[in-house]
Amino acid sequence: MNDLLFSGRTAIMARDALALMDHLGWKKAHVFGHSMGAMISCKLAAMAPHRLSSLALLNVTGGGMECFPKVDAQMLSLAFRFLRARTPEQRALVDLETHYTKEYLDEEVESCTRRAILYKEYVKGISSSGMQSNCGFEGQINACWTHKVTTKELDTIRAAGFLVSVIHGRHDIIAQVCHARRLAQRLLPVARMVDLHGAHLVSHERPQEVNNALMDLIKATKSATAPHEWSSQPENTSETGALISARPVTLAIRTGEAGNAAVAAYNLLAKLQLSFLYVIGLIVMAFEHMRNIVRVTKPVRVAAIESS
Repeated sequence: MNDLLFSGRTAIMARDALALMDHLGWKKAHVFGHSMGAMISCKLAAMAPHRLSSLALLNVTGGGMECFPKVDAQMLSLAFRFLRARTPEQRALVDLETHYTKEYLDEEVESCTRRAILYKEYVKGISSSGMQSNCGFEGQINACWTHKVTTKELDTIRAAGFLVSVIHGRHDIIAQVCHARRLAQRLLPVARMVDLHGAHLVSHERPQEVNNALMDLIKATKSATAPHEWSSQPENTSETGALISARPVTLAIRTGEAGNAAVAAYNLLAKLQLSFLYVIGLIVMAFEHMRNIVRVTKPVRVAAIESS
């Protein structure tokens, strides 16, 4: 278990990706990562910036505390059902609500809803590949929780000269869009924020818009667009709801000392709440792990057979 958790680090997986590029003979590549893959892509960009032509980060966070999902009644219900899911059918129901917006799932496609179509596909996929093991889940959680992009690494990415596109579904309940906006802000002037109407799998909900954003990045790279030109393009909202902006929208609120104290108290309570949820999650995973150990090591009763 310790070996698995140790190996579940984004930096180690970034080195694996770099080794694969070496094996394929790729000197440079346009790197595109989604969710934890985007965290790995950040590490790869900081580790070997000379190997990247451009960097696209889809539904990314900075790891650590930013890995905590939006805490509300829906998320608590999903977390409870996720931990209790024992069959492909149960897991599929949770995954659908986690990956897509309700609006997208409820759309009519021919004679049924998209939810019904995707549900069958998810059940089939999970049944063929099997449920994710506890070790795999714990390793994934550990990789995200221990991930961190340092200020030095951000400086390395900015100084490398390649362009960055941060693409995100604004209704993502797993990787909240505010964290992606903050990362895009920290990567200025080489980064552009593309805010789309969608959830965690926004590339499924808005494939054309995601593809357009990727092609814009590749074309800008090929035309040697300067970072300040890439990041200074005017804000634009497409007909399908894509908000393209170099500078993530920020809201400044002027408050007095009492207001500042209230904000500080609110932020502290939020961090305590997230820490509490993380501890509870660790306890639940430890309980599940110990129960599996007991189940495996439980002695089996063997009936005695009388000889004739």
